[in-house]
Amino acid sequence: MTTRIMDPAARVLADPQAFTDEQHLYGALAHLRKHAPVSWVEVDEYRPFWAITKHADIMDIERQNDLFTNFPRPLLAIAEADDALLRDLEAGTGLRTLIHMDDPHHRDVRKIGADWFKPSALKMLKARCDELAKIWVDKMAEKGPELDFMTEIAVNYPLYVILTLLGLPESDFPRMLKLTQEMFGGNDEEFQRGGDVEDMLAVLMDFFNYFSALTQSRREHPTDDLSSAIANAKINGEPLSDMDTLSYYVITASAGHDTTSAAIAGGLRALLDHPDQLTRLQNDMSLMGTAVEEMIRWVVPVKEFMRTAQEDTEVRGVKIAKGEAVYLAYTSGNRDEDVFTDPEKFDVGRDPNKHLSFGYGVHFCLGASLARMELNSFFTELIPRIKSIELAGEPELMATTFVGGLKHLPIRVELK
Repeated sequence: MTTRIMDPAARVLADPQAFTDEQHLYGALAHLRKHAPVSWVEVDEYRPFWAITKHADIMDIERQNDLFTNFPRPLLAIAEADDALLRDLEAGTGLRTLIHMDDPHHRDVRKIGADWFKPSALKMLKARCDELAKIWVDKMAEKGPELDFMTEIAVNYPLYVILTLLGLPESDFPRMLKLTQEMFGGNDEEFQRGGDVEDMLAVLMDFFNYFSALTQSRREHPTDDLSSAIANAKINGEPLSDMDTLSYYVITASAGHDTTSAAIAGGLRALLDHPDQLTRLQNDMSLMGTAVEEMIRWVVPVKEFMRTAQEDTEVRGVKIAKGEAVYLAYTSGNRDEDVFTDPEKFDVGRDPNKHLSFGYGVHFCLGASLARMELNSFFTELIPRIKSIELAGEPELMATTFVGGLKHLPIRVELK
């Protein structure tokens, strides 16, 4: 076995607070790409892993989904949480979403929701996205001139889109938002229910209890929504297992809006930090498509996923042993100098833009087209109506190692 490269800079990836300090984080990642693109990481409370920071290596690993599998460690978590997940999965009670699965089961389960995100289905949803965009931009005007864009607008617009798709009653939207923030904000003092694994399991149990009742209702009285498609899904003629059904709801209801709200808020902040790009977009709205892609590249709502090697292999000449985990640092890949010209520049006209924010390969984000459409609808409504806009305080980022972005974005705005 060759000597493991252990660059101290890679420890930031296992530090939730590091993601609240972007200057330090991106500096560390630039150092890793140049000096230790495949670095061994050992941090207290976490099992060791290899940090993969180059765009090409991340894509190569994602292509080899038989060699590098999602199970048993699909994302970075403390060892205690890894153990709890495996224990619950063995007992048939653990969360098992699409990100926890490998083919062929992953492929079969993915098909359940695929039709709801096809271009033909999204075309029907486009009018609803446009309608909700106008509603929430109007609310910006009503709440202004000063407001917290993240908590008052950005978290709500995509929440209404995805939960409408699921067919949930509006009275339940606040509950879904709180549970999502508790689940993804487990490392952030403002959002976490508590600081230990048992608190996180309690959040999942609340999700499961809610969706168990929904499943029973949709099986007894099917409706024309995504919830009914999930509740009544079959694979090879057999109903989806209870845990796979509940897990499908959880990933759709939570990731289906939280990542988009992070992209919307982070996209607006990028425009505020780069006023020349805001002016450029105002003067040429035909750039909206590339602007949306650049916002998604810039924000990286999903910071990472992990894979486990099923055989001894190599990445960039570094030996990876069977059973060892690799950390796919999307945050780093999206700033890779070998792929992006001036990667630290926010450019609404960037083309091509081969960002990794939706992943790559068989696990490419199922809702990517919907997220793009939501951002496009929102900013197409907002940008022409801006008379003036600026920060009204210091933006705050969420402490996380997995999913997240801004948690507060105070702005001062005047709209037409």
